[in-house]
Amino acid sequence: MAHPDPLVVDPDPLVIDPTGGDIHGEAARIRDRGPVTPVALPDGVEAWAVSDPGLLKRLLTDPRVSKDARRHWSRFIKGDIAPDWPLFSWVAVQNMFTAYGDEHKRLRALVSKAFTARRTAALRPRVEEITELLLDQVESAGEGGRTVDLREEFCYPLPIRVIGELLGLPEELGAELRAVVDGVFHTSATPEQVTDTYARFYAVLAELVALRRDSPGDDLTTALIAAHDDVDGTRLSEQELLDTLMLMVSAGHETTVNLLDKAVHALLTHPGQLALVRGGDASWDDVVEETLRVEAPVASLPLRYAVEDLAMAEFGGPEGVVIGKGEAILAAYAAAGRHPGRHGVDADRFDVTRVDKEHLAFGYGAHFCLGAPLGRLEARIALPALFGRFPQLRLAVGQEELKPVDSFISNGHRSLPVRLR
Repeated sequence: MAHPDPLVVDPDPLVIDPTGGDIHGEAARIRDRGPVTPVALPDGVEAWAVSDPGLLKRLLTDPRVSKDARRHWSRFIKGDIAPDWPLFSWVAVQNMFTAYGDEHKRLRALVSKAFTARRTAALRPRVEEITELLLDQVESAGEGGRTVDLREEFCYPLPIRVIGELLGLPEELGAELRAVVDGVFHTSATPEQVTDTYARFYAVLAELVALRRDSPGDDLTTALIAAHDDVDGTRLSEQELLDTLMLMVSAGHETTVNLLDKAVHALLTHPGQLALVRGGDASWDDVVEETLRVEAPVASLPLRYAVEDLAMAEFGGPEGVVIGKGEAILAAYAAAGRHPGRHGVDADRFDVTRVDKEHLAFGYGAHFCLGAPLGRLEARIALPALFGRFPQLRLAVGQEELKPVDSFISNGHRSLPVRLR
């Protein structure tokens, strides 16, 4: 990356591990290189990782920072980014996640008409019901002291069933949907795996849309099909509709799985913190927000792009560092959540009594996650229900045996083996 001013940070990109083998170690290395630093993504694609939360917030709200690769990422415009790149769907889909300016406002307005606060609130009884059904299954699976994979039996199926209810997804499509969502977050996938994942994802979404066109219901898919702009009457195009559903499924599912997974793990490995919650000295809201801070479900979010040259000093960043026009930006949320400049020398510590739990786990600014209230709702219902049902819940393996998922984006475990008593 060439810049008019001399860099005051290491000019050699930090190579991001595509398998996400050490997310917090890597986050610390990103922070150590300064508030903004060059990194290399899969296949050597370069970007600027921003880890300082204040600098990141200012960039996320500046109109000179775009999410539209087609308009503002030089490498994409030149055709350097192939459809089989592991992060292709993160930058090439046509929905509000990748839209910029007026186009983003149009798409977000259309989605907001369908994804209302009323629709989220109406899901509470169903979330409670699904939670209890899953806990019954967990209890059955753990009879006789058997080990239970809590991620597989509880943390994973709860969000996928809730998103299925929200979208009006037939139960028989649920298994395929889960498989393809896993593929989207598999950031070390082969080109063949990437291509297969997207073909299967679009196939299942097209089937869902066709079903809801024939048989409309009180669900988000039907509402998105019907949504139109009150000013000019425009609707989501067919591609925008499919890509919006892809966004809803991916963002609304994986993030909540990881939130539940990491919250359970944090409480089981910090029994003193769990005792504070059980004793009434901290709330389940405290657990949720501290988990979102210290274990951001999305560790690093690709990508944004500089619409023009951006001198970091203008944003409170280091002198002499310029993100050039058309260059990519990686929002390093895991690094920002544990930033000692924002949260003190104990920023790495899980502490439910921490006064300042501010985080960027759901993004910031115009692209703040519309599904944040639903993710919080699921966690606030599921966590107290789980620990209330199984007061002796404990990990069944040592910390060193827990492996991360194969992704530098998704911050979760491959499995979470526990015993109920």
